[in-house]
Amino acid sequence: MSHVPNAMRGSRAMAVAPHALAAQSAMAVMREGGNAVEAMIAAAASIAVVYPHMNSIGGDGFWLISRPGQEPVALDACGASALGASLAHYREQGLTSIPFRGGMAANTVAGTLSGWHAADVWQRQNLNGRLPMTRLLADAVDYARRGIPVTMSQHRCTAAKQNELEGVSGFANTFLSQGRVPQIGERFCQPRLAATLEHLAKVGIDDFYRGELACSVAEDLELAGSPLRLQDLQRHRATWRTPLVLQHSRGKVFNFPPPTQGLVSLLILGQLDRLLEPGMDPCGASFVHACVESTKRAFAIRDREITDPLHMSIDPQSLLTSESLDQMVSSHSTQVAAPWGAGVGPADTVWMGVVDNDGVAVSFIQSLYHEFGSGIVLPQSGVNWQNRGCSFSLDANARNPLTPGRKPFHTLNPALAHLSDGRTLVYGNMGGDGQPQSQSAVFSRIVHFGMNPQAAIDAPRWLLGRTWGKSTENLKLESRFSSDCQQALAAMGHEVEMFAAYDETMGHAGAIVRHANGMLEGGSDPRSDGSVAGW
Repeated sequence: MSHVPNAMRGSRAMAVAPHALAAQSAMAVMREGGNAVEAMIAAAASIAVVYPHMNSIGGDGFWLISRPGQEPVALDACGASALGASLAHYREQGLTSIPFRGGMAANTVAGTLSGWHAADVWQRQNLNGRLPMTRLLADAVDYARRGIPVTMSQHRCTAAKQNELEGVSGFANTFLSQGRVPQIGERFCQPRLAATLEHLAKVGIDDFYRGELACSVAEDLELAGSPLRLQDLQRHRATWRTPLVLQHSRGKVFNFPPPTQGLVSLLILGQLDRLLEPGMDPCGASFVHACVESTKRAFAIRDREITDPLHMSIDPQSLLTSESLDQMVSSHSTQVAAPWGAGVGPADTVWMGVVDNDGVAVSFIQSLYHEFGSGIVLPQSGVNWQNRGCSFSLDANARNPLTPGRKPFHTLNPALAHLSDGRTLVYGNMGGDGQPQSQSAVFSRIVHFGMNPQAAIDAPRWLLGRTWGKSTENLKLESRFSSDCQQALAAMGHEVEMFAAYDETMGHAGAIVRHANGMLEGGSDPRSDGSVAGW
């Protein structure tokens, strides 16, 4: 590549998000003396408003938080299935699988707000944060009430899903403008959501689960045909977890434990640590082939093992030993593609990263699952509810069967690394099966090949399997890969399909590097509406 994109650089703080307004919300908080966790709460609230097709307060969230000199901590804000959501309940409705849309798809508690609450409590105790929740949610309230300009991504996504969703409870009068898809740049207001966020800022986030708002939410969910009830909201809590860690030749890489596929991301990087060679082209066929073949092996383990951690038969950390990773790469061929089955499918998500002046770093991801989740928008609160529970199976013998109070499998996985040269790296991506694959591209290009974060993200990417908006299982390549690379991959046996030069199918990646001297550099994805805000 002749042109090398410049990274955003800063000396005090940095935030990256797939929508520029969310990154600016985070930076505004840090300029007012807030820390990285406070900044991320502000960013999470803003992006739930300004990128509504991608995420919502009716979804789930996961956090990795790192402080200099300490091991990161993980916060699980994933909701479990309704206590009334049983196989028998669905079969009584004549269903053989869980619907993607509508009331029966809205069968898990929305956990992300519980994560905002738990993270706020933690940062007040550990980081001495002092900003009130009214300040942290102020931008989001304003954007919801006064409106935001519709992005190309929102316009295209609404147009693509209009026929599927306009009959779902609350969708049309929220996301359509007098029955039509809102145009790019048109003002998009969400007054009910503004009132809900303002209420939560004043009385406390926990009101969503155990207060006045919880009663309203439960009432609307039941009317929409959801099996969720007030009891399900009241029993939900975000939980602190121990991150998974990969001992890498360049340092320690952290990701989220089950029910997420964070293990997949680490398994891919562990294999690549053994496969990548000096001088390899980071946009060449050998590199892409190594990444794709590592992905296939990691996905096989995912589909066999990962579920609600209370129902797992192995310790996922045990799969990250040197012996286990050596065994995984022993069957790799540098010339021949292994057979490939099927992926998990679509996801609709945002990843964001923040690093503050003290070196506190946050890697965060928030999701609805499919575009617009279940499609349901609750009439009183204006909350769009997720459909994460459609990843459950109605087969009692499946790896992720629907049972009452069970956590669903999550493609979400925020990533973070402590490198041995003193750098801290936060990075991530949205997009179902594409998440760990883009993570492998961005991490390897930064850490193995020395690319700056913006160049690593800007470089052409690939995707094996399905993701949001695409159901084919082949290897998708952006057209900027050279014809030699395309031909070489096809000759190895990969079923190659070409996509646009910067295709949103590849997801929205982001990354921030904090160097040992405290200097910061970051990159955002030109495939998104995002930006890096630096100070």
